[in-house]
Amino acid sequence: MSLRSLPSVDQLLQSGSELITAYGRPLTVAAFRLVLDEIRDEVRAGGGTPSNEPILARAESHLISWTKPTLQPVINATGVLLHTNLGRAPLSGAAIRAMDEVSRGYSNLEFDLQTGKRGSRLIHAEAILQKLTGAEAALVVNNCASAVLLTLSALASRKRVIISRSQLVEIGGGFRVPDVMKQSGAKLIEIGTTNKVRISDYEEALTESGPLSVVVMRAHRSNFKIIGFTEEPELKEIVENAHKYNSIFVDDLGSGALLDTAKYGMQHEPTVLESLAACADVVLFSGDKLLGGPQAGIIVGRAELIAKIKKHPLARAVRADKTCLAGLSATLLHYLKDEAEREIPLWRMVSLPLEQVKGRAEHWKRELGCGELVLSESTVGGGSLPGESFPTWALSLPVKSPDKFLARLRKNQPPVVARTENDRILFDPRTVLPEQDADLLKSIKTVLMV
Repeated sequence: MSLRSLPSVDQLLQSGSELITAYGRPLTVAAFRLVLDEIRDEVRAGGGTPSNEPILARAESHLISWTKPTLQPVINATGVLLHTNLGRAPLSGAAIRAMDEVSRGYSNLEFDLQTGKRGSRLIHAEAILQKLTGAEAALVVNNCASAVLLTLSALASRKRVIISRSQLVEIGGGFRVPDVMKQSGAKLIEIGTTNKVRISDYEEALTESGPLSVVVMRAHRSNFKIIGFTEEPELKEIVENAHKYNSIFVDDLGSGALLDTAKYGMQHEPTVLESLAACADVVLFSGDKLLGGPQAGIIVGRAELIAKIKKHPLARAVRADKTCLAGLSATLLHYLKDEAEREIPLWRMVSLPLEQVKGRAEHWKRELGCGELVLSESTVGGGSLPGESFPTWALSLPVKSPDKFLARLRKNQPPVVARTENDRILFDPRTVLPEQDADLLKSIKTVLMV
């Protein structure tokens, strides 16, 4: 059939008014042109000329693909509470509402309502952090790596930073803490060995520095363990040693625990309050890990040091936006009001009694009419409490091809992410939000029918 029989773009636009309404004229024109080009290639290869309807349908398919968000909600049935690839900590209802409220219109982000003059975004969340941690001052930036980079740029540029070799860690995505530190202009002084560092190693490095200004830094190993033939001085001893030589001590905690994880049957994760109690000068931690809030890097400590960090030019480049500050403030208030376990999803998951987890798994089994309950393990994940797990009940489904089954689950709306164990699919209720149950069961039923 001749290519001349193909409709023109104008003709397609006349019959594609619904597409124009839904996607706008420029994007619809681009889709029509692409489809016409595709059909010309097909005709030249020996195919026929489709009618207008298939052309419209093909154009709509392109439009849907072009405008579909790449970032979308998923159901996390893996049992990994802080799943980095799935966005880490889900937010509390109060945090979501606070972020929604400040993003719907204007806010006093940098406006002083009392004086009517320009204000500072740096004050938001600071008062809550001061009251919650007892720190003299605080600053919020966009993530913990930024907090490390900014802090060292402001306090240690062209200075020596003493750090144990056992703490030169690599975080997700191949980013290495030593590389981040070097970007600040600091000169790293590595002490000790991979598995052993003694207080004498710190003293030797500090003595060699002489009158030179030095920063002593600890990077908490929040995503791996060193076990066996190991030795490391206590935090308080390292801080006292640093202060003995008039050096600043910076503690990069990473995970940002404000509650004692040992209370929930897990190993103890160093807390922000413990670092400050040990007289650390500056403490850095994340907002979206064990804190359970939005992505943020939080810097707390001595007022004169935080003031210096706030004034550094890099502070503007890594500053937090209004939604982050609103969500973080709401999350911190849960701790201040002693309601974190009830209101923050992460801590609800951690503290959920095993029998309640089992009850949800039993409900899923009844609704699906198949599967069996198995005693399994949930993990914290997200660069927190490495290797730590705690008991959970999961629904186990036997399937012919686990990989294909998981792939089909991921194609649902919303996508479902689960895990395999012994060639069976496991769905862990601990990480599935209660309001997601209906969508989860619908997705599983759909895939089972294939």
